[in-house]
Amino acid sequence: MPRRRTSVKKTRVDKKRHLRNVKVKTDLKKSIKKFVSLLTAKSNEDAKTLLKKIYSQLDKAAKKNIIPTGLASRRKSRLTLRLRKTA
Repeated sequence: MPRRRTSVKKTRVDKKRHLRNVKVKTDLKKSIKKFVSLLTAKSNEDAKTLLKKIYSQLDKAAKKNIIPTGLASRRKSRLTLRLRKTA
């Protein structure tokens, strides 16, 4: 257990950030899985609307340093390619 006041606060802040990061990442994974399932079901219009939501989620996660910016851009391009292949 930390003894100093700053260390106690740091662990408290770290725990809050960890919970936020985990929530953002799980929401992102759920959205991507839903997108892939829409592609397999051949509903491209719904997939296009969901892709816009995924773009914003990826950008926000990269902005808050939850994921690296390169990872966000790579995922966006790969998801777009998947959508183009099915269309």
